[in-house]
Amino acid sequence: MRYDLVIFDNDGVLVDSEPLSNRLLAAYLTELGHPTSYEDSLRDYMGAAMHRVHDMIAERTGQRLPRDFDDVFHGRVFAAFERELKAVPGAVDVLGKLAAEGVPYCVASSGSHERIRVGHRAAGLERWFDEGRIFSSEDVGRGKPAPDLFLHAAERMGVPPERCVVVEDSRLGVQAAVAAGMDVYGFTAMTPAARLSGATGLFGDMGELPELLIRRAGGS
Repeated sequence: MRYDLVIFDNDGVLVDSEPLSNRLLAAYLTELGHPTSYEDSLRDYMGAAMHRVHDMIAERTGQRLPRDFDDVFHGRVFAAFERELKAVPGAVDVLGKLAAEGVPYCVASSGSHERIRVGHRAAGLERWFDEGRIFSSEDVGRGKPAPDLFLHAAERMGVPPERCVVVEDSRLGVQAAVAAGMDVYGFTAMTPAARLSGATGLFGDMGELPELLIRRAGGS
């Protein structure tokens, strides 16, 4: 393969958590008096760190969310994960192929370390990611679309940004990868291709990813 490091987003790429978490987020915001549909949540918050939710509500309404908002929301999400969360179809096969070929990989997520761990445990991905392969927006000052998280992951893994490829399914994530100077492949299983403009390439089935990376290698 061409790349020295594959950086995976987590929610929607490795674990099929976006439908669960965005339904719960929309319901909780609506419950608090900020009417939000599932589609609104996907559009505005998918791929973002929690501070974006606080910032956008404050900007739109002039009101602050409750101090315990994150704790209550994550409690609901983690309970749903334990009941329902699955790995994205094909994700385990991709991880197995990368491991077999000795290609370094990691996860860089807008979610907290706890959210990543709870999701991996529920979805059966825990064995693929030791602590040295997990990076969260908690580790940096700014979440996506800022490039900080991806640059942090590359630095910690010892790989220059130009030798990294990111696998993302959100507009904010694609923007972050581009800003970091990395190639990025947009996963369109949930996100319309038009919302992932700027991606190096697009794919709709996780099983396509290994071949896509190999084809991209060309003669290198």
